[in-house]
Parts: sequence; C-alpha cells; structure tokens
Amino acid sequence: MSLADNFNLFNEFNILRIICALFFVPHIVAKFTVPQALKFYVDVGFKPPKFWMYLAGTIECFLTIGLFFGIYTAIAGFLGFIHLLVAAAATYKLTRCWIWVIGGIEFCVFWALCCLVVAMHAYHAGSPFPFL
Repeated sequence: MSLADNFNLFNEFNILRIICALFFVPHIVAKFTVPQALKFYVDVGFKPPKFWMYLAGTIECFLTIGLFFGIYTAIAGFLGFIHLLVAAAATYKLTRCWIWVIGGIEFCVFWALCCLVVAMHAYHAGSPFPFL
C-alpha cells in the first residue's frame, strides 16, 4: 500500500486508523503540559509516577506516528489496544466508574476496541509488517 493509499479518505479503514492515531494527540500534549496529569499517576499508585507518565507519553507518540502513517499498523493497533486497556484499568482503579463523562473508562474501552479492529484489519489485509 502506498503512502497516498494510506490517506485515501474514501477508504473507511483509513478514517478509523487516522482517528485512532489523532485521539492520542491531546493525551500526549496533556502529559507534557498539564500539571494535573502527574496527579493521576500518583493517585493510581504508579511508582515512580513521572517515569510512568513520560513512558506513556512516549508510547503514545510512537502509536500516533505508526497509526497515522500506516507504519506497522497491525502492531501499532495491537499495542494501542493493550496500552488503552492498561489506561482503562488504571482509571477504573481510581474512579470505579464506567460512564466516561464522569471520569469512567467507557471511552478508553471503546478506543481500545477501535485500535483492535485496526490491528485485525491490517493483519488480515496482508503482512503485519507492510513496509518490510
């Protein structure tokens, strides 16, 4: 698949893949600019919290690039699925809530499932390593 094919917005898979990628951007920005982001990692019990926050931000940077440009899409989608399930579990530990608008995990689970669909589609469309 060419780079131009990766951005053909008449292909519904590309739209889902790009959305999954771009939704990471506000999370990345918040981890590096919003002081309250660190409080989440402290409250959940990650030790040391700064390390885990920066690691999550770094992982999200790689996931964004991989999903957005369609690089190792199957792997990026699956790692996004795992990453978001960990985020959902941490959020649930803190809030004990499902509903997203009141701090629950609903959005993380939905987004994780979208990443899984992207990974499955990319894997079944060909090699999990499309640029090798």
